[in-house]
Amino acid sequence: MPDYTGDVTQGGPPAVRDLPALTITKVSVGPADNNAYLLRSKSSGTQVLIDAANEAPTLLALLPDGLQAVITTHQHGDHWQALEAVVAATAARTHAGRADAEGIPVKTDVPVDDGDVLRFDDIELTAIHLVGHTPGSIALLYRDPTGTPHLFTGDCLFPGGVGGTFGNKEAFDSLYEGVVTKIFDRLPDETWVYPGHGKDTTLGAERPQLEEWRARGW
Repeated sequence: MPDYTGDVTQGGPPAVRDLPALTITKVSVGPADNNAYLLRSKSSGTQVLIDAANEAPTLLALLPDGLQAVITTHQHGDHWQALEAVVAATAARTHAGRADAEGIPVKTDVPVDDGDVLRFDDIELTAIHLVGHTPGSIALLYRDPTGTPHLFTGDCLFPGGVGGTFGNKEAFDSLYEGVVTKIFDRLPDETWVYPGHGKDTTLGAERPQLEEWRARGW
């Protein structure tokens, strides 16, 4: 299997990362180049989808063996366009940050709070609540028991900066503080970051820029 880079294009093939206990499949869907991530346990076959963003047929084609859960990272519409169709086809349970659940038109079965550990058989994801891009955005941390942590950040952290806060200084300050104190201060540089759009990164690649981000305010 080729080395995983995380580079995907809309309409192109998925990128697959093979971990000791988990397979991560990343696919880009349109029209906003959203990333959707499928996590599959190697031992149980349990599958969890992070962001049923769009193109339900594309996502369902990844799921011949069904789906146990969908986690929506935040309430913005480009991250849940396929959620209703995916849930209807799979009967998967839905999860989202508590403060964003009302903004998602598909019922949230499990509202998620900061620090909650979401368990799906042997897949464990820790929720990190980050306020600023939306009131209830969540990042999801998978701690590989044999290696690098893996962090799915939605639209809260990208290569080159935190997520958009739409010119609102209070929102930027909140998101920046949350990203620094809950992510950069707690996790090592080798932590791999899977954002809601575009290319992946690592905390080590982004850490030297933190003061620049604070100074520019976005």
